[in-house]
Amino acid sequence: MKDKTLIVITGPTGVGKTEATLRIAEHFNVPVINADSRQIFSEIPIGTAAPTAEQQRRVRHYFVGSRHLEDYYSASLYEQEVLKLVRSMPSSVALLSGGSMMYIDAVCKGIDDIPTILPETRMEMKRRLETEGLAKMCGLLKELDPEHWETVDRNNPRRVIHALEICIQTGKTYTSFRSDTSKERPFNILKIGLSRNREELYDRINRRVIQMIDGGMIEEALRVYPKRALNSLNTVGYKELFEYLDGLTTLDEAIFKIQSNTRRYARKQLTWYKKDAGLRWFEPDNVEEILKYIHTALSDTSK
Repeated sequence: MKDKTLIVITGPTGVGKTEATLRIAEHFNVPVINADSRQIFSEIPIGTAAPTAEQQRRVRHYFVGSRHLEDYYSASLYEQEVLKLVRSMPSSVALLSGGSMMYIDAVCKGIDDIPTILPETRMEMKRRLETEGLAKMCGLLKELDPEHWETVDRNNPRRVIHALEICIQTGKTYTSFRSDTSKERPFNILKIGLSRNREELYDRINRRVIQMIDGGMIEEALRVYPKRALNSLNTVGYKELFEYLDGLTTLDEAIFKIQSNTRRYARKQLTWYKKDAGLRWFEPDNVEEILKYIHTALSDTSK
């Protein structure tokens, strides 16, 4: 019998994970293991809606502001570090919260043993993307790995280029390294999804974008502007503000695009969640109901 349970709290961006997670963490007197792939970077707390200093005083957070934009980081590294952290925790309960689907899957299911990309391969593919363009890179991926080309997000240069890096470095398809089988974990996993009706969620997203702008996101984008080519900044919010800073769009247009693209990302998250039958859904404000469910599940696993 496993003597530890990992409670996973997830849900679409803007749904209200932070406050619900804080209350649950305080109830169990455990820290929060953050599962947001952008909040890990210390230079961009406003645009990633990272936990504030006050929230981090309430509950200790891991993987918030712990890396720099220039640092290489991946879901595979995250998997290794979280498993090590959970093993070291003395409590029988650990709490992981965030909306980065790949990071959550890395911890709960495991990452396939995909080779580490050599620096020279990464630089070469970056050069080819810049000189030949994304459409040409997608065509190359179709030639080298037509099966992955069918499913990859072809508008996401990071995903396309990573698959090509694997193909070119190894001489094998990216698909050949993907087993899609879950690895055994030394702890039980209890997954909780937070949801709201679509109209309310979209309204919260729109308002949060305005709050970020009012809270200094433009100044934050200006500070990191010299590093705009980094993959860590290839994300909603910064891409649109960089266009504004380049004079290619107005501020109102940039804000509208951030809101629209954030809503699109939320829809993508919801589509991903539909594949996970292990999620139990709750309204974010129903923390007492969530706690009751957790205690019942913990009691059942201890029998």
